[in-house]
Amino acid sequence: MISNKAFVLLIALAIPVVTSMHAMAQSTGLTVQEAEQRLLARNRDILAGRRAVEASEANSISAGARPNPTLSFGVSSINPSAGIGSGPPRDKTVDSSVRVDQVLERGDKREMRMALGRLLETASAEDLAEITRQQILAVRQVFYDLLQTQERARVSRDSAELFQRSVEAMEKRLDAGDVAASDVARVRVDALRAARDARSAEADRRRAQVSLAVLIGAESETATLQAAEIWPSPVVADTITINPETLESRPDVRAARKRVEAAQKAKDLARSLRTRDISVGAQYDRYPSTPANMAGTGNSYGLFLSIPLFTNYAFDGEIQRAEVDYAAAQDALERSLALARSDADRARSDLFSAEDLLRRSVQTLAEAGRAAQAAEFAFDSGAIGVMDLLDSRRTLRALQLEASQNRADHAKALAAWQAAAGEISRNP
Repeated sequence: MISNKAFVLLIALAIPVVTSMHAMAQSTGLTVQEAEQRLLARNRDILAGRRAVEASEANSISAGARPNPTLSFGVSSINPSAGIGSGPPRDKTVDSSVRVDQVLERGDKREMRMALGRLLETASAEDLAEITRQQILAVRQVFYDLLQTQERARVSRDSAELFQRSVEAMEKRLDAGDVAASDVARVRVDALRAARDARSAEADRRRAQVSLAVLIGAESETATLQAAEIWPSPVVADTITINPETLESRPDVRAARKRVEAAQKAKDLARSLRTRDISVGAQYDRYPSTPANMAGTGNSYGLFLSIPLFTNYAFDGEIQRAEVDYAAAQDALERSLALARSDADRARSDLFSAEDLLRRSVQTLAEAGRAAQAAEFAFDSGAIGVMDLLDSRRTLRALQLEASQNRADHAKALAAWQAAAGEISRNP
């Protein structure tokens, strides 16, 4: 086994050197940090989460509102035979009244509504943080997919060009009588296969571009998106540990905990419904002037008090529903904690496996590179046949693609571990 420092150095040396075309693409491409910044600004799921937070803020404003008073105006004592009389409104022979009613809440209902609204607003903000965590993980996964498909497309393209040059060289040697026609045919078959693989790799690269563009809201730039990044440095997966406090700080767990508190407050609010609210009212009555009341002194005032009687229903359903919601919120919290622990365990295991595969593939690729160089030299010297050369090239290309895939798997496993362990938690 090699040391961890040597392993890191070996990975750096084993990453294929990019071509000038690829370097130009990287100079105008996105880094993973830039992709995350664009994600935070334009991702549709994050934008929807922000709207949900704004809606929760509006609900908090509504929760703190006091009941509005009610203004009533009415007329009575209308004689259908005599009518209402002539003249201005004050001379009409009808009784008129103006009344104002105000509900007075008791049992701290408004205060509990406001507290419940604040808790739900905080939970909504934690939901936004959880959406952001998931979307950042998704953009990292897709980003490294794009980086891997770019590398695969480059390796496949270089391999196809190499085989094409080999076909041209073999045809010249065939004309000179140095090789058999069957050897040329074998090289042509491998050249066609390499060209097919290059087209397939290019199609995969375009699909990865589309996926990244959708995440960062850059569909109009799909064709020009490039991942400009080196692979993340490996970590020693068997030395990382899962911190329970870190898991507790994950936004999904924090949101679930806030909803438990909100459910408890909703229980208190439901019970407070049994505390009777009262309504108070004030009324002014005006009576028209009549021969018996020429001075118009029939005006009067009145005060009213209304108290509901819970003779038929005492809000038992609302209270029971609040109890059920509280139990459901506790279950959701336990589920969130369990999922956080299982995510962290699985991510740590996947990271350990990905690191081990990367270590082995890098070592194998280094050996295969030296063997491929020796085979090319031996073929040029006439020491080996074309079949041995083709086998060497196939092996090297397969190992290059395998190493590229393992680097992508390791990068995505590392991102998944960071997300599962709560290291990706950013409020946009």
